[in-house]
Amino acid sequence: MAEPTLTDVFGAGATQTATTLTIVKADLPGLTASANNTAESLLAGIAKKAAVTLTEDNRDNNADQSIAINLEEGLTVTNRTINGVSTRYERRTIAIELDKVYGSTGIDPDDY
Repeated sequence: MAEPTLTDVFGAGATQTATTLTIVKADLPGLTASANNTAESLLAGIAKKAAVTLTEDNRDNNADQSIAINLEEGLTVTNRTINGVSTRYERRTIAIELDKVYGSTGIDPDDY
């Protein structure tokens, strides 16, 4: 099988040049596109979109795919104290697994 494509992972409107990566906000599930989306909302949308293609099953059946994203189903509840105020939060987990040949050190994006 082939390496997942840019549009497989980031959506039909995704393009790149030697210096830029463009992802169309409308391709990100759950994101309400605006001129002022937060960096965190964009990252969450990118992770959700990529998780559709970069599944563990796809990785396990495709030697050319090295990354799997797992959107865990459940949630945990946690308390965070910020400036002396304790607030209850829902915590959801997105796990990103990066596989490469054993013996390498660190995460180098060029390896994937």
